[in-house]
Amino acid sequence: METKDRTSGAETSAPWLVLNHLSKSYGPVQALMDFSMTVAPGEVIGIVGENGAGKSTLMKILGGVILPDSGSITVDGVAHAGFSVADSMGAGIAFVHQELNLFDNLDVAGNVLIGREKRQGGLLSLLDRRAQRDAVTPLLKRVGATFSADTPVANLSLAQCQMVEIAKALSMDARLVILDEPTSSLPMAETEKLLDVIADLKRAGIAVIFITHRLHEIERSADRVVALRDGRLAGGLPRAEITHDRMVKLMIGRDLKRDAAHGDRPVGAVVLSARGIRTPTRPTKAVDLDLHGGEILGLAGLVGAGRTELARVFFGVDRPLGGTITLNGQPARLRTTTDAVKAGIFLVPEDRKLNGVLLDLPISENISLPNLPAHARRGLVSRLLEMRTAETQRTNLAIKTKTLSNPARSLSGGNQQKVVLAKWLAMKPRVLIFDEPTRGIDIGAKAEIYRLMRELADSGVAILMISSDMEEVIGASDRIAVMHEGAISGYLSPAEFSEENVLLLAVGKKIQDNVAA
Repeated sequence: METKDRTSGAETSAPWLVLNHLSKSYGPVQALMDFSMTVAPGEVIGIVGENGAGKSTLMKILGGVILPDSGSITVDGVAHAGFSVADSMGAGIAFVHQELNLFDNLDVAGNVLIGREKRQGGLLSLLDRRAQRDAVTPLLKRVGATFSADTPVANLSLAQCQMVEIAKALSMDARLVILDEPTSSLPMAETEKLLDVIADLKRAGIAVIFITHRLHEIERSADRVVALRDGRLAGGLPRAEITHDRMVKLMIGRDLKRDAAHGDRPVGAVVLSARGIRTPTRPTKAVDLDLHGGEILGLAGLVGAGRTELARVFFGVDRPLGGTITLNGQPARLRTTTDAVKAGIFLVPEDRKLNGVLLDLPISENISLPNLPAHARRGLVSRLLEMRTAETQRTNLAIKTKTLSNPARSLSGGNQQKVVLAKWLAMKPRVLIFDEPTRGIDIGAKAEIYRLMRELADSGVAILMISSDMEEVIGASDRIAVMHEGAISGYLSPAEFSEENVLLLAVGKKIQDNVAA
């Protein structure tokens, strides 16, 4: 499949925004040090760096949320010691944040125009819903949305909510749009639409700062790359030199050790077998799927294809409307999550903060929570046993924390994901389901998660990995199953792995010589 080059267009002109030697510290921690960068009209800048590299601090300074300790921001030749939020908006800087900031009780138009509503009725100042809709509809078309401006946000999927955020940024006549992990919740087709939106912004002379851990998206979209490491400018790459490996080396200061090509790995017997499973969201479509011990089966598909819904059935969250599930050849009745846990089926959910960890509980208690009876003596939970288990998992998974008594919210995204994994590993899983395992996680932490998944598979655990990241699906899977409208449209062996084959199956087409599992 051909990859579109989205960086073509007129040469960018002179910079209108200049960051001069910005520094920011929090007590003894130097979050940003002597950082300089320019932004010209219509250029796409990919900013890369591991979590904690200083990207968030830089964005907060640009957004007027915090003031730098030193340095300046120059806009159209006028220097400022720092921005307020109003200054940032006045300079034409708009943000699309990774964490969505929408109001569920409003429709799409109300969210896009929040604080800038269209009014009618003179002194009555009534909301003009028609004008709201007319103003927002072209923006939705621009981002490729298929829902209308009067759709309640509460009815939208996570991917659709991200589109609303992008439309909101476009509505503000921005000169610079900062996209912070905008594709972290978007599957393949929606990601393609967003990359097209970035190209449209570039052609319109609007600059884009694109922050993402999906480095292949930066390869395709950026005019240049700026890398941060430990709060400092680690270097940059012009368009002609942007490659995955060059970006990784700038980010972490070394070449990332890659796993050997997976090829055709030997796998064990079928651990989980599903036949004729019909989910509540796709009652007319049946799913047949076999998951072997020792393999990572990647599950790909477009948004709404039914991947997460299938995982919910396997984990006992939803009851199937029909079909059978067997574990190691024996019938399994997974009516509740308790049934699934007792059977050794565990889920690492997509939204770890909402469904994976209790952010205000200590790390140790998060790890022991699913299996309190094993940590109890005479009906009372033993803190000593909890800490022993947690310490073992911290060592095994390299969870980075000063103390296990810290709340889970103190951890980075990658380490929170390890805590979710730790609580299940302590219970000896048969089947582990990962739903978007590396969403919002930096490149170094991703490598650790992949290593852990591979070690688990090599120990005989059957792993089902749901992912919207094409690079991840192709790079981490032993086989790939692709879903289309609630059913499995095909399987791919390693020799058949390609973006084109995955996308063909995802839209319901067949590939030549496709081998069904």
